[in-house]
Amino acid sequence: MPVLARQRVTMFRDMAKLAAVLEEPLERASAEYMRAALPRGEYLAWVAEDSANGDIIGGAGVQLRPILPRPREGVLDLELGPEAIVLSVYVEPAWRRRGVGEALMRTLLDDLARRDIRRVVLHAADAGRRLYERLGFVPTNEMRLSSPV
Repeated sequence: MPVLARQRVTMFRDMAKLAAVLEEPLERASAEYMRAALPRGEYLAWVAEDSANGDIIGGAGVQLRPILPRPREGVLDLELGPEAIVLSVYVEPAWRRRGVGEALMRTLLDDLARRDIRRVVLHAADAGRRLYERLGFVPTNEMRLSSPV
């Protein structure tokens, strides 16, 4: 969990979306969340390791959240949930463009399919967009309101 929390901080820093003063609080809060949510089954995580030395070179997480039932797109069925939101997909710089992110995502998606979780969403950084599109993700109609307070 500490490595995954650190990778989450690094991911936001790499995207220029995290002020330096918030790095330590975000790392601490992320690790605390994971410690509580993993045993409850609300958060799932995967890591990729360097087979030569066992170092963690990448990670990905999924938050499972209940949803209000809704019609499934493209089929005559209902979506009952939970919904999986993919979070914190991160690969160490030296390992990027070598298939690590794709392996993490394919493993994650296979695991979700085994759990019969059919609704999977994510917010793509520019660097990951091509990978997610290759895996079948498509843009949606999501909008966001961010309160200034």
